[in-house]
Amino acid sequence: MPSTGTVRPWYKDLNVYLEPRIWVIFLFGLMSGFPWVLIGSMLSAWLQESGVSRSDIGLFGMVFVAYSVNALWSPFVDRVKLPILNGWLGQRRSWMAFCLMVLIGATLALSSLNLAEHAFWIAFGALLIAIASATQDIAIDAFRIETFGQHESNLQSAGAAMATAGWWTGYSGLGALPFFLVDGTQWDWQGAYKVMAVVLAIQLLVVLCVRESKRYRAEIKSFNRWQDWFRTTLYDPVSEFFKRAGWKLAVAILSFIFLFKIGEAFLGRMSIVFYKEIGYTNDDIAIYSKMVTWWVTIVFAIIGSIVNVRLGTMRGLLIGGIAMAASNLMFAWIAVVGPDTNLLLAAVIIDGFTGAWSTVAFVAFISLLCNRAFTATQYALLASLGNLGRTLLSSYSGFVVDWLDGDWSLFFILTAVMVTPGLLLLILLRKALHRIQAPTTEDSTEQVTKNE
Repeated sequence: MPSTGTVRPWYKDLNVYLEPRIWVIFLFGLMSGFPWVLIGSMLSAWLQESGVSRSDIGLFGMVFVAYSVNALWSPFVDRVKLPILNGWLGQRRSWMAFCLMVLIGATLALSSLNLAEHAFWIAFGALLIAIASATQDIAIDAFRIETFGQHESNLQSAGAAMATAGWWTGYSGLGALPFFLVDGTQWDWQGAYKVMAVVLAIQLLVVLCVRESKRYRAEIKSFNRWQDWFRTTLYDPVSEFFKRAGWKLAVAILSFIFLFKIGEAFLGRMSIVFYKEIGYTNDDIAIYSKMVTWWVTIVFAIIGSIVNVRLGTMRGLLIGGIAMAASNLMFAWIAVVGPDTNLLLAAVIIDGFTGAWSTVAFVAFISLLCNRAFTATQYALLASLGNLGRTLLSSYSGFVVDWLDGDWSLFFILTAVMVTPGLLLLILLRKALHRIQAPTTEDSTEQVTKNE
């Protein structure tokens, strides 16, 4: 018999993007992605033009390890109140503002250094930017998770989409600016860093104007003994996750998070070096790798959030992972053909689509695993583990290209193969993953009983 129920039209799902909370998340996502320009594509191009080797450029990527270990200090961002700033801005925004001030100072320092004479200090400045940005990400992620209730699954997915769209706006949209400046004007890379410092100052103004989010924040207790603070701040967030999942499932989940984005990270770390070696100009990189990727990512992040709501996060991860592996093969094709801009356009469109889709599902996935009592700590732990594969291992991508004697085509084929272990883990764990999604703070006991 035909069903008497009505199916909600797909376009109705777009109504969530009228919610003001979503657009605040977009702006903070932009702030999260922008520092990667300063120590990623921009710094890589500067180093490559200065004659630095592939392996050394890859090693500069070691500064990104800060994003992988920020869980170590995430409890302090969750609990410590910054003097003066906290009373004015609140817990989350005070940390964002403090980190932005550090970012502005470090960026201005890079703008005054000469690569030939101050290589150590440039590396130190990049490390400082990475630490400040990784710390800012803790506050931004906690702000985003606390902005939506766990009963608002459509808003959670839309928030993940807008965080992704914002990140790529900061990284690709604003990331095109220094390439246009260096190629199209008389500016050098140091001058471009001065412009980037101005962009950071504008971001600081945004933080000062936005309201603090407390809608779904768990109450934070005060402690008289440091032992109680240590247990609640450091031990309980980790133990709660392992108790909820069980040791075997917890280790399997952490392994999946670690492995899922490795192939994409290897490609991303060497992409600017590849573009320049293969023969693309800075303008080509700005237009195709940055501007086109920016818009493609935004569009498909929104589409991905709608589809993921209907298909489920696990299916979204599986589809995104398979497509992500296939998209890496496009760059292997470019390595064979040469600097064809039409082929580059096709590659960045496909790569932007797969990257957006998989990232939206990935962010939504780890957000749902977080208990609201330990928002910043648990999210930072899970996200930093994912970043560990993306940053620590991918720092050796230059050595891999050199080991392959500069065979870029084979390198990109290897990056596609790297996705396989994570996908296999996801297939094996997909049923178990549904049962350990974090319960709400108020109903944790009841929900855990139901899940069991």
